[in-house]
Amino acid sequence: MRTRHGAQSPRTARKASAAALAAAALLFSLTACGLGGTDEPDRKGSDPAPAGSSSEQSGSQDGTTGTTGETGTPGGDGGDQAPLATIKGSNGFEVTYASAKRDSGGYLTLTGAIRNTGGKSQFAPTQWSGQETEVKQTGPSLAGMTLVDKAGKKRYYVLRDTGGNPLTTTGLSTMQPGESLDFFAQYPAPPAATKSVEVLLPLMPTATIGLS
Repeated sequence: MRTRHGAQSPRTARKASAAALAAAALLFSLTACGLGGTDEPDRKGSDPAPAGSSSEQSGSQDGTTGTTGETGTPGGDGGDQAPLATIKGSNGFEVTYASAKRDSGGYLTLTGAIRNTGGKSQFAPTQWSGQETEVKQTGPSLAGMTLVDKAGKKRYYVLRDTGGNPLTTTGLSTMQPGESLDFFAQYPAPPAATKSVEVLLPLMPTATIGLS
């Protein structure tokens, strides 16, 4: 019996061909993976920065710093002006007259603040409301505060509305130690030639203030 050498059967040839194709496919796959790795850095560089990144936080902090500042004191420019006068009474109250301004309607508006400088709570004196029965019906107020033009020899009282209510701060209540209350009062305006008046508030020292 003879044995043939150097020749392959058809079945063996098919197996060899399939193995060669599998090897080629594996080599192509490895090469593709290697090329994909070189593209990765470029892809990341083109992505937008994620929310909360350091670049965005820096911009946010700069914006906050630029828009944050100290706010002005209440009252605007008037808060920087020196008061016209400050008086202290023996009853533990301090009154500051801040401004006294004429307006085009022929009125004079007086503004200021009352502060309790005593060591205990206390109520505004009833004398500050004045003696008129009609005015007293509106409750505690500053209706008893008058202006005196010594040169013109005239006294000015707080104006009343059509209902008899005084055009001044009303409803004064108990003030705690250190507490301050802003007030206003309107009067007929003295003549333009009158540059100053005396303010008379019952139980408090007289104060001389300039008019504007």
